[in-house]
Amino acid sequence: MPKVAVYKMDGTKAGEINLSDEVFGIEPNVAVMHQVVKAQLANSRQGTKSTLTRAEVSGGGIKPYRQKGTGRARQGSIRSPQFRHGGVVFAPKPRDFRQDVNKKVRQLAIRSALSSKVKDGAIVVLEDLAFEKPRTKEMITLMGNLKLDRKALFVLGGKNENVVLAARNIPGIKMLPADTLNVADILEHDSFVATREAVKAIEEVYSK
Repeated sequence: MPKVAVYKMDGTKAGEINLSDEVFGIEPNVAVMHQVVKAQLANSRQGTKSTLTRAEVSGGGIKPYRQKGTGRARQGSIRSPQFRHGGVVFAPKPRDFRQDVNKKVRQLAIRSALSSKVKDGAIVVLEDLAFEKPRTKEMITLMGNLKLDRKALFVLGGKNENVVLAARNIPGIKMLPADTLNVADILEHDSFVATREAVKAIEEVYSK
């Protein structure tokens, strides 16, 4: 059973917490994590790009010049792709990039990502996280106390608007509620910071 230290906001150690083997102690499945991240990025694409083919651009209804005798290549329309203002060859059209991943695979990927953070020693558990006022300076002080890099994912057990507002102007910092956890964000950030409340919520959701 993985065991990690629990810290106070001033950086002092408040104790230890035993993490669930089912969620934080499995052997990471790299293939599944890759599949889920690929699907997540694909699902975020809008798929709205669109250009006109030669059949859709305006003009070009008549032959630009006679077939023979000009010394030039024969042409049937000035809206062919080789002409300026012509149509686009194999023009991109709106499409749906969505990739479906079943629930069990998605949960395995999240457990794998969390377990990889524990193995790398990149997980930090906080006793609590709350600010009286939404001040960026307090968040920067907190990160200094915990010796965190600027690329950190903070996972909260519940709504905490002051903390979210205090962090939103710091590049590389992202705040997520425990119920919106996803593989791409876990892997993208160097440090995974969660409150004790968030850890319990994660274990309840992703335990088998």
